[in-house]
Amino acid sequence: MNFDLSDLRAFVAVADLGTFSAASQALHLSQPALSRRVDKLEQALGFRLFERTTRKVELNAMGRAFLPRARHVLGELESALLGMADLSERIHGLVTVACIPSAVDKFVAGVVRDFHRRFPRIRVRVLDQPATQVLLSVSRLEADFGINYLGTQEPDLAFEPLVDEPFVLACRRDHSLARRRRIAWAELAEQECVMLAPGSGNRMLINQGLAQVKARPRWSCEVQHVPALLSLIEAGVGVGAVPRLALAGGARATLVGVPLVDPVIVRRVGIVRLRGRPLGTAPQAFRDLLTASRARW
Repeated sequence: MNFDLSDLRAFVAVADLGTFSAASQALHLSQPALSRRVDKLEQALGFRLFERTTRKVELNAMGRAFLPRARHVLGELESALLGMADLSERIHGLVTVACIPSAVDKFVAGVVRDFHRRFPRIRVRVLDQPATQVLLSVSRLEADFGINYLGTQEPDLAFEPLVDEPFVLACRRDHSLARRRRIAWAELAEQECVMLAPGSGNRMLINQGLAQVKARPRWSCEVQHVPALLSLIEAGVGVGAVPRLALAGGARATLVGVPLVDPVIVRRVGIVRLRGRPLGTAPQAFRDLLTASRARW
């Protein structure tokens, strides 16, 4: 048959992204060049793969049947190449990971470094986004997978846990609470608190966990993201609840984290991906390296 792997990649990209324009951008091709590759594949196979209209492109029955076979061929080739150390420097590709900002430093940065050492020609795009946007990026196929603490209840998404991190009270080392072994959430009603704003995923988790607690933290300042909250706490504005790993590794040397109890509220961070859609070989290699790195968290 007169077609090659680039024609298969063009077909899979259009099938995944749903439009020729999106697929051409992903493959760094012009739309006419992409169309020629798909046409060449259809001519070689002897049947059409897509139903095209002026508004959209959809797989027909033959295309739906052929798609898993095309994925298998490409996956087998990529697996063979990724397994050959002497070829690793010549392999090209792109891995796109949507990630909550607080996980970039603790989870992703070291994995990107190690991944580039092993596969220096595979590019990694990190979309640092709020938790709800991470879900959208994965659902819209704008990312191969996401790293998030939301997604366990989404029917179209699969959630693979990576780490559980309880919320702790972040405060300056010279604060009166810094030497405590634990602090009840109700005690924060007597403190000046910096809080994450309503609508943020972390605030939602905290509100759910405190649903039965009568005395709530009293906030004097609200912010959208954990890094901004930590900056305000360092400046002496108040104290605040953050996920434990936000203070791990001495990232904020002037701050300490004191366990919050009654109740203990835990944020579960994991890998989120579209259910039923297998990862490509390069994204799978990145995912495997990510899960293998859990021991150092």
